[in-house]
Amino acid sequence: MGENTDGDQLMENLLQLRCHFTWRLLFEEDDIPDLEVRISEQVQFLDIENLFGMHNLLAYVRHLKGQHEEALQSLREAEDLVQREQSVKRSLVTWGNCAWVHYHRGSLAEAQIYLDKVEKVCKEFASPFRYRMECAEIDCEEGWALLKCGGQNYKRALACFAKALEVEPENPEYNTGYAAAAYRLDLDDNYMSLEPLRKAVRLNPEDPHLKVLLALKLQDLGEHGEAEAHIEEALSSKSCQSYVFRYAAKYFRRNGCIGRALHLLDKALQASPSSGYLHYQKGLCYKQQMFQLKKSRNRQPRRQENVQELAQQAICEFQETLKLRPTFEMAYVCMAEVQAEIHQYEEAEGNFQKALNMKNLSAHIEQDTYFRYGCFQQFHKRSEDKAITQYLKGLKVEEKSFAWRKLLTALEKVAERRVHQNVRLVESTSLLGLVYKLKGQEIKALLYYEKALRLSGEMNSAF
Repeated sequence: MGENTDGDQLMENLLQLRCHFTWRLLFEEDDIPDLEVRISEQVQFLDIENLFGMHNLLAYVRHLKGQHEEALQSLREAEDLVQREQSVKRSLVTWGNCAWVHYHRGSLAEAQIYLDKVEKVCKEFASPFRYRMECAEIDCEEGWALLKCGGQNYKRALACFAKALEVEPENPEYNTGYAAAAYRLDLDDNYMSLEPLRKAVRLNPEDPHLKVLLALKLQDLGEHGEAEAHIEEALSSKSCQSYVFRYAAKYFRRNGCIGRALHLLDKALQASPSSGYLHYQKGLCYKQQMFQLKKSRNRQPRRQENVQELAQQAICEFQETLKLRPTFEMAYVCMAEVQAEIHQYEEAEGNFQKALNMKNLSAHIEQDTYFRYGCFQQFHKRSEDKAITQYLKGLKVEEKSFAWRKLLTALEKVAERRVHQNVRLVESTSLLGLVYKLKGQEIKALLYYEKALRLSGEMNSAF
């Protein structure tokens, strides 16, 4: 009875800690192998100050795999690094993780030792909490952990870095984290990450990873000269090369320089052969080459063979991506689009469904998937009705992203064409009313709704 009471009290104390075990890091179980690879790559290839944060996260992932001894080894490495920097506040995260790992392996006395260390520091800094401290250093640690664990965590990561910046607005690391989180959340055309990236580059002039992210954002804006300068600077750096190559490859692919992109991706894969992201980027390169070839005016028989060959290369890369990252939804979507182009409609349908049936899709990815699936129905399966259904489903996901606007434009075009061709006139006119309502043009929306009413005598309740 006494042991159970001690264990319950220990758990109550553990839950007060600020560490990876209490931060509600969201990711799927299937993501754990890839997450471990990505953390290990970051430890190996990224020249960042926060290596102890990655060792802490690696310890948490290893704990989830039941590898408690390996987790403790990662925590020892984290503790060595943080002691060199003499950052006792960041030590609280590592000690908290140590307490949790010892608790899970049944070493309650060891767990209590680490709780006591946390308590001592909290007293030294006059924290109002026994086992918890509110400080920018730990906000930053939480931000990095959330950022590394994928899209479901990005908004919380941004908030953590913003909170740290309230304390130290010019801190280089906090600005780096904030800019990286803003970049991943920058899915609209308001370019919320541009100024944070500029500031982070100014404060971290030797960080090539930040320069390639800034270059990609400038590329979105059409600032090609400045973007190119940052890319070349980043490529001339000897640090972070594997990470620079992967993002620089994305830059060159989007510029249509597929050969250079593939060269950089192959170099990056030599260092990181188990990177699902790199295989995905290669798949996108082959996909783009295939579309370029299909659009070309070259009508020679060999052209069709090349299209098939590029399609198969793309499919192979997406399949490899999904072996390494089974929940990478856009790999399913892009593979489906390639399969549709070579008339593998059944396989394409299956992959679209796999993407749409995934749990916890972020809003913009769900919208983009509905848009692409709608295009598949409209242009490959020749079913405008099914396409409209998909566009409407995407628009019901209420986030005003770039994908949301693509859905709205697609729906408007198909509705206008159907009105012009007198196809289901009441329904098509009502759809145009919905389009203008969603655009915020209420008067025009009412005109179309009234027209639909005159045509039908009553309004379809679906609209």
